Amino acid sequence: MERFTISLDENLAREFDALIAARGYSNRSEAVRDILRAQIESNRLTREEAPHCIANLSYVYNHHERELAERVTHDQHAHHDLCVATLHAHLDHDHCMESVILRGPTPQVKAFAEALIARPGIRHGALNLVSAEYGAQAHSHDHAQDGHAPPLHGHYRPRS
Repeated sequence: MERFTISLDENLAREFDALIAARGYSNRSEAVRDILRAQIESNRLTREEAPHCIANLSYVYNHHERELAERVTHDQHAHHDLCVATLHAHLDHDHCMESVILRGPTPQVKAFAEALIARPGIRHGALNLVSAEYGAQAHSHDHAQDGHAPPLHGHYRPRS
């Protein structure tokens, strides 16, 4: 682990300590590491240096909106290569919230999310992207059958 020292004026140090306490960090180092990771990640995504990503797309919609739920489900099926899983929650008699876990090439994930959020009836849509390293490899998960070679599939590992 590499160490470095920073100097803060009294007011900034006091505000930083208040932020650390409010967010539940046990020390300044943990907070600084998270802030640095967030800034580095934001910079990667802004500069389009993240060819692959994992993401969470969340949105709220009125489930009485004419055929909206079916159109959203159709969109997810049409992009099954990007959509890993969907969590659906009923908020009240009219509104639902969905959270969709996505992974794949960053431009495709962004395009899918933006198109879905732009659908009439979708409200409060947000996408949280994390850049990822992608590696395709063949390996066994102890369920290869009939002596066939294990299938080739990819893994997405969040970048640090």
